[in-house]
Order: sequence, then structure tokens, then C-alpha cells
Amino acid sequence: LLNSLLKGQVAKAIQKVINTDLPHPLSWLTGYFAMVVGAGMTFVVQSSSVFTSAITPLIGLGVISIERAYPLTLGSNIGTTTTAILAALASPGDKLASSFQIALCHFFFNISGILLWYPLPFTRLPIRMAKALGERTAKYRWFAVLYLIICFLLLPSLIFGISMAGWQALVGVGAPFLGLLFFVGLVNALQAHSPGRLPKWLQTWDFLPAWMHSLQPLDRVITQATLCCTDRCRSPEGWEEPEGTPRDKARLGLDNPALSYPEEMPSPSTRVGSLRPLPHGATRL
Repeated sequence: LLNSLLKGQVAKAIQKVINTDLPHPLSWLTGYFAMVVGAGMTFVVQSSSVFTSAITPLIGLGVISIERAYPLTLGSNIGTTTTAILAALASPGDKLASSFQIALCHFFFNISGILLWYPLPFTRLPIRMAKALGERTAKYRWFAVLYLIICFLLLPSLIFGISMAGWQALVGVGAPFLGLLFFVGLVNALQAHSPGRLPKWLQTWDFLPAWMHSLQPLDRVITQATLCCTDRCRSPEGWEEPEGTPRDKARLGLDNPALSYPEEMPSPSTRVGSLRPLPHGATRL
């Protein structure tokens, strides 16, 4: 719906207004002004989820850049604290001090996050992380689901379960894991920028099994497993189609032209496994 509405001059006007920096020498204040806008909009709708959910598809359409959406989201995190502050101000007199302290904790926690991850350009890691996850998901569409399951279900459940055994168990398991994570991140950075500083065997991860440094083996497994749930298993006898990654992904409905890599793009004129051409302007599902 947004894609059909935001076309032509409308999209160009929105892009020009939202993504334009303030005039020099105030251009460095543009991000902070975007925070004020995000906080104000969130204060109006009284929900950061509503605001961020509204701008997310606009980022996907290219109307708002990620660099501009980042301060808008940070400002939204400030605006959502007003809900707690207003609720605290409405507390009974004997509870006002305690409730207002908690509301201010919420406010200063978000302020601290902004001071930690925004003022200096090299600290804006969430922008680079978002781009990396987006590129990975564009290549492997199932990666988004796997990321959500691991980061929002399995990993928190695992940490909670270990913590139930005591802080000693949590430290004993968590410290080696964090050390390994730091080592991998350091090696990746050196491989990208100064590979000569590393031993020859560490300059690439090729010495490891493929499944430990590439998602391609897992992609083949998930693609083949998911194909068994499609109409391919229920097709009449004798119906066959050539095997291959582009066709397999098309069968799974993963051929979004806006995100697909060129080598993964199926023919735009015919539907895989069918001799009938697609209607003009039809969208694959």
C-alpha cells in the first residue's frame, strides 16, 4: 500500500525533506534535530512501537535513509519515556517520589544509550549492524526468522536457564563465550584491514568446516527441507523440473525482485513449474 502511494513526486518530496541536512554550519545538528522530531512524534502518538513501525517500511522503500532513521528511532526512545513520567505525576502523594524516580531512571537510561552510541560517528555501530543483517537477509531469506528465534527465544532462554544455576555457572559459561566472540571479531577486523598481521592460516577461515564460516550449507539444507512442504511433493507423477538454487528459491516464493541478487533472479515472464505466463504487473507471492 505504501509502495503504491509513495511514488513519483510524492516520494521525491518526502525524500528531499526528511533526508536533507540543515544548512552549513549547522549540518552537524541535523541528527539531533531528527531526535527532537522523533521524540515529538512519539509523544503525540504515545507509543514508540507505532512510530518505529510506521517508519520501518519507509526505510525499506528507500524514502528514509538508515542514517536518518537512526536518530529518529533514538528520539522515539526518549519520547516514549514521557508516558512513564506522566503516569508518575498522576501517582498518589505518598508514592509520587518513588514512582517519579523510576520514571527518571527510564529517561536517563535512554539518554545514556544515546550518549554511548550516537555522538561520535565511529560509535554508531547499530547502523553498520543493520546494513550487515539486511544484506545477509537479502541473500538468505530464512536468516531473518533464524535471527529472531535465536536472539529473542533460544539465547535468552539459555542465559536464563544457566543463571538459575547460580552466578558461578553463568560466569563459567559466559566468560569463555564472550572471549571467543571477542577473538572472532578481532580476527575478522584484522582479516578485512590488516591480514598481514595474522598468521597465514588465520588470514581466512577456510581451514574450518564450511558450515562454521558460511551459511551456504545451511541454506541448501533449509531450501531442500522446505521444498518438501510445497506442492512439488503433491505434483502428478512424471512432473519434473531442473534442480538449482534459483529455481528452488523461486519455488519457495523467495524471489523478491527488489532484494534478489542478479544470479538468483528467475525469468520474469514465466512462473517456475508452469507454462503459463504471468499477467502483466503481477507480483509473485
